[in-house]
Amino acid sequence: MSMDYNTQREQMVLPEYGRHVQKMLEQVCEIEDREKRTQQARVVVNVMATLNPQMRDYPDYKHKLWDHAHIISGYKLDVDGPYEAPAKEERESKPEPIGYSKEPIRKTCYGRNIQNMMDLIIECDKGEEVRRELIRLLALYMRQQYLIWNKDSVADETIFQDMEQLSEGKIQVPRDIELGPVTGEFSRPGFSAAGSSSKNRKFNKKKRKPQA
Repeated sequence: MSMDYNTQREQMVLPEYGRHVQKMLEQVCEIEDREKRTQQARVVVNVMATLNPQMRDYPDYKHKLWDHAHIISGYKLDVDGPYEAPAKEERESKPEPIGYSKEPIRKTCYGRNIQNMMDLIIECDKGEEVRRELIRLLALYMRQQYLIWNKDSVADETIFQDMEQLSEGKIQVPRDIELGPVTGEFSRPGFSAAGSSSKNRKFNKKKRKPQA
């Protein structure tokens, strides 16, 4: 007796509907009478809706089900359905490649967005007061990013120098700008200082010996 393995069967187009639905659609495509073929296709689409009730949460879910029926049949389903059959080229076409900036990040602790924000400040034409406030806000944000990835403290002058260096001198920080004291806790993404100390407290509590 030979065993029938899934690996030896024809690959399923949309596995979420199962192999039986794919077989049913193959049989529907072989029906010669168009009216009967359309009728049986509607039955299969109803079965697909029953097998995947979550599809009802999507807007126009019936349209999606009919599209999936055409896709599962290999676009061979020729029926008078309620919707136009999808084009094979639409599903098989590759998306346009997304262009990425090849310019290296000058200081990784600040990221590329800092450089983009600097470009906006350089191009700002809303007056010196607005420009000054934008420089101060950017410096505060840079200090926050610096403290996340580096040491526990940093001088304001270091942030100002980095800003002028990264902008290639196009941004000159007014000498009377002050950032004020650092407030809050800073931790790297994925690391929680509070969570870590909480775990340590629980661990120490378990290890604590009863007093005599």
